[in-house]
Amino acid sequence: MKRPSIYMDYAAATPMSEQAIAAMEPYLSSRFYNPSAIYLSAKNVAYDIASARKRIAHHLGARTTEIIFTAGGTEANNLAIRGVMELNRKTKILTSTIEHESVIRPAAIYSQIKLGVNSNGIIKINELSSLIDDDTIMVSIMYANNEIGTIQPIKQIANIIKDIRQNRQEKGNNLPLYLHVDACQATAYLDIHVSRLGADLMTINSGKIYGPKQVGALYVRTGTELLPLIYGGGQERNLRSGTENVAGIMGFSAALDEAITVMPSEYQRLTKLRDIFINNLLSRIPKILINGTLKNRLPNNVNVTLLGRDSERLLMELDEAGIQAASGSACSASNKSPSHVLKAIGLSDNDASSTLRFTLGKYSTMDEVKYVVDTLAKLLV
Repeated sequence: MKRPSIYMDYAAATPMSEQAIAAMEPYLSSRFYNPSAIYLSAKNVAYDIASARKRIAHHLGARTTEIIFTAGGTEANNLAIRGVMELNRKTKILTSTIEHESVIRPAAIYSQIKLGVNSNGIIKINELSSLIDDDTIMVSIMYANNEIGTIQPIKQIANIIKDIRQNRQEKGNNLPLYLHVDACQATAYLDIHVSRLGADLMTINSGKIYGPKQVGALYVRTGTELLPLIYGGGQERNLRSGTENVAGIMGFSAALDEAITVMPSEYQRLTKLRDIFINNLLSRIPKILINGTLKNRLPNNVNVTLLGRDSERLLMELDEAGIQAASGSACSASNKSPSHVLKAIGLSDNDASSTLRFTLGKYSTMDEVKYVVDTLAKLLV
């Protein structure tokens, strides 16, 4: 009998939770109304959106007016970057070399400065101040990397930016300096309170926290000026026009409620699974490298280079054995070139093409971890 599929690609997509599905169902059927309409049933739906926005804002430590709903993390990242930069075309934006494509590509439209990372994927914090000049208006650094799971020192970055702002004011330079944080991979595991982090803009994504896909949010600190990407009826404070994805928003809110509630226990459980996974791989498989730091790492991420092996072939063999994993970001799966993240941490093209990513989630078990290690060891004989 063929073993049921073992899913180890939670960084790419998460299955919707029962709570998210239940929260969405009424808005797919009886509560289908356009929240912009003037009759009572539609106003009730608008009230429900406001309630969901309030709960999401609470989890972020934000005001309700600072939450802008989008069609996922990619749009939110684009709105943050292009929204600021289009109003300030002659300024600069600084990103790291391991950002998601939805940050790298829009930033490349403008004058982009790239901050390197060390071999563990941690930004070179000592170089940050020197790279931010008087014309830099935005720094965009992801909270946790989607490929290697590295967690960045966001609070430290925010403190550096705070000092630079102060120095600018003393010199009479009134150009703002915003910190944008892509927190899509971090939301279910790390502190996302924007004031504690020091973020001016922050992206979160429902599809990564057991909510529906194609819905997310951008936190925009009061006073931050953005140009909208989408024009129309003026929804989302004129920053994201279009009839609201009501069912998606309600599912998103329910998923975030649940993620925050279970975060402490799930963080501990997944960390234990991850460490056992890594230790078993190291003891069972020769010529293996663990990519990223073992200390400041997401609890569900295992990224390994199997020296001299072809990752695409291994993924197909794992799939035949009932194991679903990845070689990099599913968001850029059509790109056949080696991962820019792996190259940024010093891997050669050959080694980057020998790399697999396993990401654990709420349904991952110890038995699954053991089966994956056993299967991989057999394939590599």
